[in-house]
Amino acid sequence: MSSGVQPRRGRLRVFLGAAPGVGKTYAVLSEAHRRVERGTDVVVGFVEHHDRPRTEVLLHGLEQVPRREITYRGAVLTEMDTDAVLARRPAVAVVDELAHTNVPGSRNHKRWQDVEELLAAGVDVVSTVNIQHLESLGDVVESITGVRQRETVPDEVVRRADQIELVDMSPQSLRRRMAHGNIYAPDKVDAALSNYFRPGNLTALRELALLWTADRVDEYLQQYRSEHRIRSTWQARERIVVGLTGGPEGRTLIRRASRMAAKGSGSEILAVHISRADGLTSASPQELAVQRTLVEDLGGTYHHVIGDDIPQALLEFARGVNATQIVLGSSRRKAWQYVFGPGVGATVARDSGPDLDVHIVTHEEVAKGRGLPGARAARLGTARVVAGWLTAFGAPPLLTFLMLASDPGIGFANDVLLFLVLTVAAGMVGGLLPALASATVCSALLNFYFTDPVRTWTISDGRNVVSIAVFFGVAVAVASVVDLAARRTQQAARLRAESEILSVLAGSVLRGEAQHGTGAPGSGSSLEALLERVRETFAMDCVALLERADERAAWTCAGSVGTTESDKRLALPEHGDTDMPVGDNMMLVLSGRVLPAEDRRVLAAFAAQAAGVLDRQRLLGEAEQARELAEGNRIRTALLAAVSHDLRTPLAAIKASVSSLRSGDVEWSAEDEAELLGAIEEGADKLDNLVGNLLDMSRLQTGTVKPHIKDISLEEVVPKALGSVPEGSVRLAVAEALPLVAVDPGLLERTVANLVENAVKYSPDGKKVLVRASALADRVEVRVTDRGPGVPDSDKDRIFEPFQRYGDAPGGAGVGLGLAVARGFAEAMGGTLEAEDTPGGGMTMVLTLCAAHGRGPVRPRPSARTGAPPGLQAQQQSQPQPQRSGA
Repeated sequence: MSSGVQPRRGRLRVFLGAAPGVGKTYAVLSEAHRRVERGTDVVVGFVEHHDRPRTEVLLHGLEQVPRREITYRGAVLTEMDTDAVLARRPAVAVVDELAHTNVPGSRNHKRWQDVEELLAAGVDVVSTVNIQHLESLGDVVESITGVRQRETVPDEVVRRADQIELVDMSPQSLRRRMAHGNIYAPDKVDAALSNYFRPGNLTALRELALLWTADRVDEYLQQYRSEHRIRSTWQARERIVVGLTGGPEGRTLIRRASRMAAKGSGSEILAVHISRADGLTSASPQELAVQRTLVEDLGGTYHHVIGDDIPQALLEFARGVNATQIVLGSSRRKAWQYVFGPGVGATVARDSGPDLDVHIVTHEEVAKGRGLPGARAARLGTARVVAGWLTAFGAPPLLTFLMLASDPGIGFANDVLLFLVLTVAAGMVGGLLPALASATVCSALLNFYFTDPVRTWTISDGRNVVSIAVFFGVAVAVASVVDLAARRTQQAARLRAESEILSVLAGSVLRGEAQHGTGAPGSGSSLEALLERVRETFAMDCVALLERADERAAWTCAGSVGTTESDKRLALPEHGDTDMPVGDNMMLVLSGRVLPAEDRRVLAAFAAQAAGVLDRQRLLGEAEQARELAEGNRIRTALLAAVSHDLRTPLAAIKASVSSLRSGDVEWSAEDEAELLGAIEEGADKLDNLVGNLLDMSRLQTGTVKPHIKDISLEEVVPKALGSVPEGSVRLAVAEALPLVAVDPGLLERTVANLVENAVKYSPDGKKVLVRASALADRVEVRVTDRGPGVPDSDKDRIFEPFQRYGDAPGGAGVGLGLAVARGFAEAMGGTLEAEDTPGGGMTMVLTLCAAHGRGPVRPRPSARTGAPPGLQAQQQSQPQPQRSGA
């Protein structure tokens, strides 16, 4: 009779692998042994050791449930016997490969469904899965590796696990393990290393695993805080601060921050707008209101902070709220404007420190150049001035009407005070002129209606004359103070802007920034960028920098910006509206308007900076010419050394053999003649090869290499490139299923020949050079692998320079042009050539070519049983199956 008590649900522990072969199965079996030693009832439901000795040894001593045999398409295959494990009812079951697809005819379609049954029955399960098998990451993994994973498991299945343990290993260590034969059979290692297990692929998979695991840790933390009723903020919680300028790009920043917050559990968004204390920022109140509504709709909060130093104020706010990230928009300034300072974003990123991450988000609002504040007398605003005039002319008559209608009889002194309040109000609202107008109107009304005799313009009592005079004086004084405060505020703002520009200009001179950052393609020279900055700052039509050799020489234009018509007019200093001399023989000329004297201080700083930039540009040009001359001299010196030694060696051998054959006093046998003729042929071949490389290097140096690209198969080109190396020294492995490549056949043949010859020179006796090819996405790679001494990472780039030979190069190794020519030809065809370490020792040259358009790699359909990545099987049928890596 059933008790009606439901069994407890089993606990799932998942070992998540960053890539196949990192040691998941090994870790699972080690955990099983630890539990057995503690007295736990553990069985192995399914573990595939893949003939790996160390993994197979760990199975010894563990109880294994016999597998179920299933016949499918004439073959007998085995799967986990779920019924047998349920009947055994262990405390813990070890089930490998959670994402595995069962053979048709099994109890469930997927292995994770078998695991769910075990968990429902109260059996704890320890399992494994690779990061690339998570359903949500399928598209990402395919874009990285070019392989579509057929065996996947829903993310929620793994997320529900009670424990997730990441099994990780660096790409270099994993590739060494594979090269040593610890993962795949030796005949499958090369194919795996050159395709799925490339360093870039493994690094990307590792990053995916770390990020996915970090998100799961956030969920654990949130659950813990909820269970323990923890409400205080921990720094582990993501708090994202969004910096708003009041421009329309703020909406983009808020949405971007919202997407970032959605990636982590419990993240907060805090939008902040920082305005200067002087109120002179150009923020749109309407746009800020829209952005405030948007951030609140997305669950965030809006804050308004006052601060003169915007980067410092933003950082202080972020640290005050324990923020972990700051989101800012990319600068509105043009590229050349970075000459004058890094801007808010770069300053915040520089000063944020290790506890704050700064994200710079691009947007559509760009090129909003800065300028000096306008020279207005006051900045009260139109609305305040209008309100001041209404107060000046409307309030006194209204007050007079009310006082006459109510007839309070409060006395003349109090009447004066009431009218004084109106005058002060007009001055505070509208400034000097409305206050003077209000004082005049109030004085007239006091005289006419409230001074004896009333309703006349005469004043009988002298004390009233004093009162009205004092009243008028106080009104004028208040208006003057308000006006002076407005003008001082504007002057302070202007001086602040001037000092900021001048300090940035001085800093750029000291750091030498003017020649950097603005010389990118398309941005023009740094001098033109500086002149454009002058034109924009002072709102000019054209700006030119004129110079002359001496006082009697004619003026010449060193650089100019602006409209074409204005540019033509600025041939002499007198043609401009404003000029600023720089020494005796240089002049900065501006056309468009006459600048006031107060602007000439900043203009003088710009002129001095322009002269400095021009001098630096010319010095840089001279330095570049000197470098080119030095490089040419170095190549010529190396060429002379090559001609004097390396070219004379084969010539000497040829001459000696010919002289011997022409000697009349010696009777040569047929074998001796053949040997001498062979020496002549060998010397001629060496000479031809050396001269060919010299000519090729000359063509590359002069830029006369013009490849004729056409679609061709590697099988037509690569075998021809092996004719110059000894027979039996190279093993060729080029699959027939590779796509066509878009190359120049002649250049490709010379490239591969140089690579193979270089590899053969360094390969030890008895070790063949391996030449293999594979396809990945829209690329085709040719890899030339040797087992020689290899090259340190610090010298990998140097070996591609002309006339460079590595320190242990064998005698007669040539003039050091082979790899330089090979890389030059590869780049001329739109490809790349890089050097990599061969796992286990040696060097691998990786030649990457573009696949021909219209035909991709041929990918055979995978078998129903293996589940191996189809891209791997397509590239080489003998390739291993990363899905079934296990250990």
